[in-house]
Amino acid sequence: MLTVAGIAHTAARGLTDPRVAIGFGALIAAGELARLTMPGNREVAPVSTAASLGYALLLDVGGRPAGHSALEVVAVMSVGMIAGGLPHLAVGRPPRLDAMARRLLAGSLLAFAYRPLTGSLEATARDTGAGHGNWWPALGVMAVLVTVMLAADVVIAAMLRANQVRTAFGVAVRDEIRMAAPLGAAVAASGILLALASHSMDMTALPAFAAPLLVTQVAFRKYAGIRATYLQTVRALSRVTEVGGYVEPGHSRRVSRLSVGVGRELGMSEPQLLELEYAALMHDIGQLSLRDPIPGGATVLADADQARRIAGLGAEVIRKTGVLHGVAEIVRRQCDTLGESPPMASRIIRATNAYDDLVGASTDRDRAAAALERLRLDGGSAYDPGVVEALARVVDRLVLVTRL
Repeated sequence: MLTVAGIAHTAARGLTDPRVAIGFGALIAAGELARLTMPGNREVAPVSTAASLGYALLLDVGGRPAGHSALEVVAVMSVGMIAGGLPHLAVGRPPRLDAMARRLLAGSLLAFAYRPLTGSLEATARDTGAGHGNWWPALGVMAVLVTVMLAADVVIAAMLRANQVRTAFGVAVRDEIRMAAPLGAAVAASGILLALASHSMDMTALPAFAAPLLVTQVAFRKYAGIRATYLQTVRALSRVTEVGGYVEPGHSRRVSRLSVGVGRELGMSEPQLLELEYAALMHDIGQLSLRDPIPGGATVLADADQARRIAGLGAEVIRKTGVLHGVAEIVRRQCDTLGESPPMASRIIRATNAYDDLVGASTDRDRAAAALERLRLDGGSAYDPGVVEALARVVDRLVLVTRL
């Protein structure tokens, strides 16, 4: 609706300053073309967002007042985003519509709040007879409105994420703030500086302020790539026990999926969920030390001393990496009783591992119910009752999805 309204309004009235609109629109398109995916499957376009903020906050360009309306901002943003997304669509990498809609909505909210104030702010900032103007009021208004816009964007993102991954809204808000704060601060500062610099630098401000953001974007892209490669490596290592015949095929992946689902049910944050996923994938790696594999790899059937020894050996292997000490501790304590106060992640892995040992890849509802009932009967010392109930809710959803 915003896109249609903005484009229709601009088509009827024409562009206020075509040169400026095309310049900012081209930068928005370039930013969409160079978008990247951050950890947690978050699609971001820092250059596009900064250019959108700069155009929405523009007071003047080279001393000429910028008289474009909020709807014209919406039109330029929409056309730039569509133009930048078409090449990705042509090669089979369609953009995420929810992420594009968030960027458009956030920029539009800022434009509708700020553009009506530009007349008075531009007059205050305009050069006076003494040869200078007062830019502080404009800078203060920009900073306040951009902060409000970023807060609104975080809330919208948290609402979407809470629905997508079935986590608590408060946890989703906390995760979005943690993930968006570094990049959001850089983008907001660049957008404000771009709007202010256009006063004296004219259109040369666009490439001058896009360059630092591109460098930042390259760094974030490398970080996201390293993290994705790291997770792929851990997943590959987790299959060693399956290839060697120590556990049933798919066991580690199933335990990992169940563990992350239970962690979300219990309100764990994204960094905690990532550690939990690593630990769940490698929780059985200690079985490689066994001369004779446990039948089916079902450690739930092993005696307590043997299970602890397997967990301890697995933790030592993980600790050798030098970077996964938290994961190693989770694996080491997965066989601790509740009286020993193991970490929540260890409690989750113990319950999900026992469940998968009993059920395997079966989707039979009766078998799942019997396994959960066994865990409930053993609860109080071996399995955390809260974890078992969270596991039951996750299993119910997975069985329902599989049947559908």
